[in-house]
Amino acid sequence: MLKIETIGVVGAGQMGRGIAQVAAMSGYKVIIFDVSPEGLKKGVDFIETQLKKGVEKGKWDESCVTNCMGAISTISDISGLKNCELLIEAATENKAIKFDIFKKLDEVAKAGAILATNTSSISITEIAAVTKRPHLVAGMHFMNPVPVMKLVEGIRGLDTSDETFNTVAAVAEKMGKVFVRANDVPGFAVNRILMPMINEAVYALYEGVASASDLDQAMKLGTNQPMGPLELADFIGLDTCLAIMNVLHEGLGDTKYRPCPLLKKYVLAGRMGKKSGRGFY
Repeated sequence: MLKIETIGVVGAGQMGRGIAQVAAMSGYKVIIFDVSPEGLKKGVDFIETQLKKGVEKGKWDESCVTNCMGAISTISDISGLKNCELLIEAATENKAIKFDIFKKLDEVAKAGAILATNTSSISITEIAAVTKRPHLVAGMHFMNPVPVMKLVEGIRGLDTSDETFNTVAAVAEKMGKVFVRANDVPGFAVNRILMPMINEAVYALYEGVASASDLDQAMKLGTNQPMGPLELADFIGLDTCLAIMNVLHEGLGDTKYRPCPLLKKYVLAGRMGKKSGRGFY
């Protein structure tokens, strides 16, 4: 396995800041890259706030905050990631954006560096194909919120080497995560099951089966889920849910994966869920 000491995280948003936090808490040096200086500051401030809340709750002591924040640095020039052994992309779930990022990462990353993506549905093989190091590209799908959720879904592309895959598995496990291996198919394992359930809940709302609150209450009490599917969709982001459903529909070609018209309408209206302050709730 490759020795990983410094991890670069691309994106300071909800997922990126969470990955950066757990990486720093696990003893890695972390460099967060984002094109937005404002986004970088917001991301780092959020990490510090979460760490301080942990101190208040007795989860760790003040030295953890000091050590972790000392291990994190930020940059707004992607070339600053050149010395990282592992780079984890956590940008928007959009093919064009991810392809562009991976082309740039391939240019700036040092020889032998692993390029990982936090994509929740896009083909690892397809992402790897835009680089000149497809054997060093793998999927590391963290769950939201990253510091709380124990799972990392590992996905290997067609050319991902055993050494690369074993290395990202070891990194995830050092972060205290359970690493589950999934094949490189649309949606992988988690979203292949989860997103059609959410989409069906949106259809149920669209067709007037029940109100949003009653649908969620029924699923929570009837199937022992901690959060109803529509509430979960708001938490994930309706734009992200739509993007994943589009990947499933296009990649698998089955009408059962057709995104609900109501989901499309909400996204067009800017009702993205928790991130925008309005969704199904």
